Amino acid sequence: MPNVTRSQPLSALPVGPALPVGPVGPKAPALAALLSVVAVCGGDAVARVFPFGPRHRAVNDLANQFVPFHAHLWDLLRGRADGGPLLDWQGGWGTSFLPDYGTYLSSPFAPLVALFPRGDIEYAVYGITVLKTAVAAAAMTFLLRRIGPAGVWWWASVLGAAYALCGWSLAEGTYNPMWLDGLIAFPLLCLVGEWVREGRRPLLGPLVVAVCWLANFYTAYMATLGAALVLLVRLALTDSFRWRTVLRAAVATALGIGLAAPVLVPVFLGSRHAYPGVVRDFAPAAGTDFLARLLPVTYSFATPAAFVSTAVPLLAGALLFRRDVPGRERWLWAGLCAAVALSMQWGPTHLVWHVFATPNGSPYRQTFVLSGVLVLAAWSGLAHGLPDRRSLLGGAAAVLALTAGALPSPLVTPWALLLAGVGLAAVAGALLLPGRGRYGVLAALLVTGTLLGQAAATTAYADRERLSRLDDYPPWGAEHERRAAALAAADGWPAYRTDSGLPRVAGNDPLLLGGQGAAYYSSHTPAVLTETLAALGGGWTSRGRNLLSLDNPVTDALFGVGARWRDGAVVRTDTHLPLVTVRPPGPPPVYGPSPFRNQELLLGARVYASPHAGACPVGTEVFVWSPDATGTARLGDHETRLLGGGPKRRAALASLGVQRVPGVKPDLPDPGGELGCLDHDRLRAAVTALRARSATSIHVTSSGIRATLPPGGGTAVIAAPRIAGWHCEGAPATSYGGLLAVPVRDGRLSCAFRPPGLRAGLAAGALAALLLLGVVLAGRRTRHDRAIASLTAAPVGGMTSAASRSAGGR
Repeated sequence: MPNVTRSQPLSALPVGPALPVGPVGPKAPALAALLSVVAVCGGDAVARVFPFGPRHRAVNDLANQFVPFHAHLWDLLRGRADGGPLLDWQGGWGTSFLPDYGTYLSSPFAPLVALFPRGDIEYAVYGITVLKTAVAAAAMTFLLRRIGPAGVWWWASVLGAAYALCGWSLAEGTYNPMWLDGLIAFPLLCLVGEWVREGRRPLLGPLVVAVCWLANFYTAYMATLGAALVLLVRLALTDSFRWRTVLRAAVATALGIGLAAPVLVPVFLGSRHAYPGVVRDFAPAAGTDFLARLLPVTYSFATPAAFVSTAVPLLAGALLFRRDVPGRERWLWAGLCAAVALSMQWGPTHLVWHVFATPNGSPYRQTFVLSGVLVLAAWSGLAHGLPDRRSLLGGAAAVLALTAGALPSPLVTPWALLLAGVGLAAVAGALLLPGRGRYGVLAALLVTGTLLGQAAATTAYADRERLSRLDDYPPWGAEHERRAAALAAADGWPAYRTDSGLPRVAGNDPLLLGGQGAAYYSSHTPAVLTETLAALGGGWTSRGRNLLSLDNPVTDALFGVGARWRDGAVVRTDTHLPLVTVRPPGPPPVYGPSPFRNQELLLGARVYASPHAGACPVGTEVFVWSPDATGTARLGDHETRLLGGGPKRRAALASLGVQRVPGVKPDLPDPGGELGCLDHDRLRAAVTALRARSATSIHVTSSGIRATLPPGGGTAVIAAPRIAGWHCEGAPATSYGGLLAVPVRDGRLSCAFRPPGLRAGLAAGALAALLLLGVVLAGRRTRHDRAIASLTAAPVGGMTSAASRSAGGR
């Protein structure tokens, strides 16, 4: 244990550019990482949540996006995916993959999924989540040791782990694992600020910025704002504030972001081409709820999860009352904490934190920055030694006042008050103990026990609350294994598509289970894909960004679906078209309000019979289109559940089976629903006619498609959405009812996909690399010139001094 007394300041000197910085050993970061792993896994075990019990973790975006996208990354790394790093042929009938990669998979930890079996993808994602939390703890501990004294290593470990185990990490980051890269980025970017302040590591600094922004640009942006504020405070505290230093920091940040541009620019443009989400107005949380989330064992989706171990607010509060700390340091850190907290509640600064757009989900995604600032404030006090009784009493009073302010909130639980009270007593008692011998061990156990107990309890509480409050999905199991195996056995790509079908497991079933279908869910779901699918009768959730599989024989024929999962088995059909067909010359179809008529326009033939007096002709298959209906539609003993209601949900057109009795009307939940009576003989004839004008050979690559076309003119139509980025040889790519099309020229078709912004991003990245190289070389030349100047100025005095020492020695 460290040798610490209150009469012996831990850091009486300001940390300035001239102060030598010693090496930071691995002991403290390793302990912080271990504490975070024990707390997270211990809390999950208490809650009996996967992988420690029967309760699953498959909620919300974790099940819909992160697990399926990591499964697709596994396939890519193992060479088993349909598509490549630029184009994904599996989801959404063919979508751009680079924006999804930059949003969900560009973390340096993501490729670790390849070390696990494909069937253990949920274990892989959980392991990466815990690993990220541990790395965040180690990174913050490293930062604290780097900017603080060398004698309190276990306190640095506890505070570093407290940061990684903040409420935001335990309640929000655990099911949004990509955000945890921002948790790591904040201390790393603060470290870059230290290097800039000291004029050190001009190459490594921008590289760290680049890695942080590549890992997750969204939370890295927030971490960058937080690190900039911390740098300003550090400059003001050490009397080293210079605009030149601020400019160096801005240049290092800009160069790092520029290096990440090959991914960031396509991500940005992918968002611009995405189907628009619902615009929300920011509504700040109630003040009592805001304070309640500072306590352990609280949960709410729309409030900031600002909890950090009680040791942190106690030490940060005690800093205000410490007479041995310069007033400027006390008030700057307190002011920064207050400013960050208040900025989360004010509309204009809320928009600044969230890249000027209120998110559809939780509006407090920057909360981890507040937790980090609180930890740095707490450490700043410890840098001057342990607090005395007076300041400790003041800190405890501040914590109690915050707790009292939270009492009216319904979010406060008895466990929250109990753990907060016990934790406050334990940490305060530890701070009053002497820092030597057995007392030092007892103090460490009290503080560490408080951290682990509060964090594990908060983890367990959040685990159970999420399952009852958020959408949940069936976890990967034996049934999914059977379904994936059946889809793989039926796969015939690119001769035909195999759709993962219904009922769905999650939002990206083609990526998770295999096959090539319409289902797709991303922040970058293309507007053209959503609009085309809706026009053809498709359904969605998440306001048009979570597209559902469309089980309809006409759309299956149009998009080349030759097999699909239905009713527990793979069902095959021979009425499917090749990926490339040739349509006769003429204008492209213009869609109207009826999906049945739109399907016929895209197919080029009438295949739906008209219902008579609300009933379909005998022998036709009855489809119902009622996008806003929620309820059960019935025809005889066949029933289908509809789940609609815009703008959040849209019910897909659904089959009610074959009309077997004349005059029987279906029972619909919405009287305004539209019926479609599909004549399968007409459909078969239409498909036969189009096959006669289809490509004679098709070759699909990881980023494009080539085909040989029959002689004659017309328009070659590719069964893929006309998303931005397609380029075809000999003629510009056009849209044919939302599908990719190109005029037929010489009997050949060759189209390649390049995500919008890729060239510009590569150019920006190359320019940033050249500028960074220039900065590094200029810095080396400057240091070399200074060394030469000092050598040329030293001979007379230096030689005289040496001669004097020599004479004295003789």
